[in-house]
Amino acid sequence: MQLDHVTLVTPDLEGTCRFFCDIVGLADGPRPPFRVDGHWLYANGRPVIHLVDATVPAQLPNASSALVAPRIDHVAFRVAPGEAWRALVERLAAHRVPYQLAEVPASAQVQLFVALAPGVVVEFVTSMPAGAAA
Repeated sequence: MQLDHVTLVTPDLEGTCRFFCDIVGLADGPRPPFRVDGHWLYANGRPVIHLVDATVPAQLPNASSALVAPRIDHVAFRVAPGEAWRALVERLAAHRVPYQLAEVPASAQVQLFVALAPGVVVEFVTSMPAGAAA
């Protein structure tokens, strides 16, 4: 298993993208057609930072109006397809850990999300052959 990416939710999508591209040296690259705006930023040919437009309002302490809550949304680990993926799902079931599966649009990628605590999410992602059950 290896760290796959970090997702940053931000109200300043373009400014954050410019920072990571212009200063850090990442490249803005292809991204699946999710329903929310964002960017995938690449290093060495891999998308390591996923930027997502902040759409969830949050009430800040002592604030009179709702503001968007920027945050690091989740950490993701890439798992080898096949036996490693099956073993992960079996361990989750054995420990009665609930999870949610999702398919990445227009790709052969499957995501598995585990909510460890309010606001703490871990994603596992793998490749799946077309038509294979997750």
